[in-house]
Amino acid sequence: MKLVYTGKTKNVYALDNGNYLLKFKDDCTGKDGVFDPGENSVGLTIDGVGDVNLRMSVYFFQKVNAAGIKTHFVKANLDDTTMEVIPGKVFGHGLEVICRYKAVGSFIRRYGEYIPEGSDLPAYVEMTFKNDEKGDPLVTKDALAALGVMTEKQYDEVKVMTQKITKIVADDLAAKGLVLYDIKFEFGYDNSGNVMLIDEIASGNMRVYKDGKYVDPMTLSKLFFAANK
Repeated sequence: MKLVYTGKTKNVYALDNGNYLLKFKDDCTGKDGVFDPGENSVGLTIDGVGDVNLRMSVYFFQKVNAAGIKTHFVKANLDDTTMEVIPGKVFGHGLEVICRYKAVGSFIRRYGEYIPEGSDLPAYVEMTFKNDEKGDPLVTKDALAALGVMTEKQYDEVKVMTQKITKIVADDLAAKGLVLYDIKFEFGYDNSGNVMLIDEIASGNMRVYKDGKYVDPMTLSKLFFAANK
């Protein structure tokens, strides 16, 4: 295997068969030792979070694939904490897509003068460029098209896919007594230009509450898998 990219929460290796291998790590995004999926830097390390993030990702990728939504998932090796994926290209230098059901986190920091914290949002989708130095700036549909990062059609497709995938995740969590506030995805496209979900679907990329209280990633994973037994 050849290391081709070192990320905040996983490393990427090239395989001989043309696919890629994602190695999940125990690092989480956050600030001052507090987890925050909206932050753009590693804020803490939690032992075992890579393993549970992989397990949750496999669970949801299989559900999303079964719903007819294209992803990069091929298979996983839970013993090695790795996931094999088909090759794909990211939009621009990397784009994060957030779907929000509640006004919290960076959304309320930006728009708190217009809306009370915790207010319902209509599966609100926003996109940010992955750029740590610039603080992952928000980018609009018009800007993405003008910059040649994606077409308006691709934007619309990503938005619809994001809302469908978020509903799959939210409904599954709701059945376990958990409430999804927001979730972060990444999308790319394959060699034929088909848009697909990439990266992961894990507790480290979502903000979830139970009985009105925030659930940290490891506790969320424990509750999630306990409910699946």
